[in-house]
Amino acid sequence: QVRLVESGGGLVQAGGSLRLSCVASGSIFSINRMGWYRQAPGKQRELVADITSGGSTSYADSMKGRFTISRGNAKNTVYLQMNSLKAEDTAVYYCNAIDLATPYWGQGTQVTVSS
Repeated sequence: QVRLVESGGGLVQAGGSLRLSCVASGSIFSINRMGWYRQAPGKQRELVADITSGGSTSYADSMKGRFTISRGNAKNTVYLQMNSLKAEDTAVYYCNAIDLATPYWGQGTQVTVSS
């Protein structure tokens, strides 16, 4: 079992920045990928960015150049630096981890961008 706890969401004006954090605990040694997803009201959950255990990253096209995913030194923490935020970035952001083939989810953190 893997437990994920997110933090760092909040209210920010358009053009501002936020940094989300996610800490994984439990059976973390076989996690091979961690990432961030988001879900806006009335929309499906979508991938924001992810990072493999080897450090390879991928981003959704609309986030490239604005968002950066990274890992902490302990490898059980993943960050999402979000810059140049737009109103359409408003959503609940979820941390995700893949332990072998099993996905785990955090409880989500709300990000609200005011225009």
